[in-house]
Amino acid sequence: MTPDADPILPSTSEGLPVAPGLAPALDDLRVPRTRPDEGRRILHLSALAVAVGVTAAAAAEILIALINAVTRLAFYGQLSIAPVSPAGNRLGPWVILVPIAGGLLVGLLARFGSPAIRGHGIPEAMERILRNESRIAPRLTFLKPVSSAVAIGTGGPFGAEGPIIATGGALGSLLGQVLAVTADERKVLLAAGAAAGMAATFGSPVAAVLLAIELLLFEYRPRSLVPVAFASAAATAVRFSLHGAAPGFEMAAIAQPGGAAIATYAGLGAVIGLAATWITRGVYAVEDAFERLPFHWMWWPALGGLAVGLIGYLAPRTLGIGYDNIDGVLTGTLAGRALAVLVALKLASWAIALGSGTSGGTLAPLFTIGGGLGALMGAGLNGVVPALGLDARVAALVGMAAMFAGASRALLASVVFAFETTRQPMGLLPLLAGCSAAYLVSLVLMRHTIMTERLARRGTPVATEYVSDHLAHKLVHEHAATPVVTLRADEPLASVRRWLVQGADGATHQGFPVLDDAGTLVGVVTRRDLLDPAAGDDRRVRDAIKRPPVVIFADSTLREAADHMVHERVGRLPVVTRAARRTVVGMLSRSDLLEAHAERLEASWTIRRTFGASDAERVAQKP
Repeated sequence: MTPDADPILPSTSEGLPVAPGLAPALDDLRVPRTRPDEGRRILHLSALAVAVGVTAAAAAEILIALINAVTRLAFYGQLSIAPVSPAGNRLGPWVILVPIAGGLLVGLLARFGSPAIRGHGIPEAMERILRNESRIAPRLTFLKPVSSAVAIGTGGPFGAEGPIIATGGALGSLLGQVLAVTADERKVLLAAGAAAGMAATFGSPVAAVLLAIELLLFEYRPRSLVPVAFASAAATAVRFSLHGAAPGFEMAAIAQPGGAAIATYAGLGAVIGLAATWITRGVYAVEDAFERLPFHWMWWPALGGLAVGLIGYLAPRTLGIGYDNIDGVLTGTLAGRALAVLVALKLASWAIALGSGTSGGTLAPLFTIGGGLGALMGAGLNGVVPALGLDARVAALVGMAAMFAGASRALLASVVFAFETTRQPMGLLPLLAGCSAAYLVSLVLMRHTIMTERLARRGTPVATEYVSDHLAHKLVHEHAATPVVTLRADEPLASVRRWLVQGADGATHQGFPVLDDAGTLVGVVTRRDLLDPAAGDDRRVRDAIKRPPVVIFADSTLREAADHMVHERVGRLPVVTRAARRTVVGMLSRSDLLEAHAERLEASWTIRRTFGASDAERVAQKP
């Protein structure tokens, strides 16, 4: 029972040292698995992602055509897939019945098809990733676009992008379920489909990739980034080939803003971020109100449709997708009283419809509301303080992106999306300032986002901060215990048991490396193995060994060690060197892995203490 020596050991034909006299079943060391060649898997996933991207782009075209067809039929009695706005209908008061009928159809599809069609797409995709190994029921690939086409085509105040993102994700998940891929790779395909759906809708490939990273992938590494990027590029190429490469929203060139203007846009973004928190809470308050209704949820979309119809009768511009409204806000053709009315009523219509559990998206309504608020505030400030040099169109652009950044906390996706859909490079600095301010306000005032609130209510935690694995930066030899308390293979169990009972130095450990007379690692035994009454006192320590020794290299990372423990189902690992794989130089336990976090936690505690955390927080967070 002494620390082991470090002799030069003989090698087997496989280059591994072997303990003399060791039973054949224990001849092999259990070393950490070598990482597979990720390059080939990335190539494979990328090829699949391109196929998903092209398919998702085709699905986007089909869904837009369906929405156009339903809109034409419901509001104009025409059979056509040519785009048209429901705002120009001449139904008069009868227009109120159209969203009600759409809500009834969506409720029936949800009740007898799948309840999963309810909602606005992205949160549902997030839930499948977090709770269901990225598996989406195949029938949703059909039901989600159909229900969304009905809901939006009959006047629902939603964007088509949410359902398209959900449909693209469903296509990627379906392919991942058909082929032999891991759950992580299926997640990548789901995210690739979702990103392709957004890219195909707006022609914004980089923003689509960033959206997938910030809201779906929960990671940033080549294995996920590269396939999603290929899918997004493929979908955008399909869009450009069919519709040209014009920006999603037309906007005249803007001038470079001055310092005072940029600071004002940042303040405007902060106000929009505050509005985003109120809107998020309002949407879920409406949803809670529907939950308290005394009748089945199948009828809720029809009730929401009644509100949509009434508001649509008063303000026809609130009906349907409303991408033309965003164009009007960004070009300045929609302003003043008309814009204020549109913002207020679009918000009311969208919040009620979304809370009713129908099928639709959130991006276009948030862009409309945020852009309208930004334009109104920009015009107002410009009239009061013209020296600021504000441009109402830039204020609208900042408001549009800041609203989504504050509501979803997809900061980078919001900034890049606004740039890609308008192609205005002079807007990048105001966008970055405004969206960052909105993000900060949202972070301070709101625990969950419009995308994660529902998941949190269902008990699904969502990580909003992606940091490098702390254990991946720590080496085993830095945290392994030394010197090592070892046992001799030929020592009688009787003497070892007396030593354990006496509680001498080192006898309190839960596991012990077993060495032969030459100091060569034979195996590992636990206290339970040594005290097992089935083994008589006349037996030797080597007889208590149950399996080949599971070891970790001194230059391995603690992440590799933790994974190795989980894979081998052990709680401690002898530490060896690569040159002498049966020479024990340390011992690593689960407690050592936990202790490795002490430095990180202490740093966090120091920050909290420095910036004045409350007494309760100090007690809760102190290591």
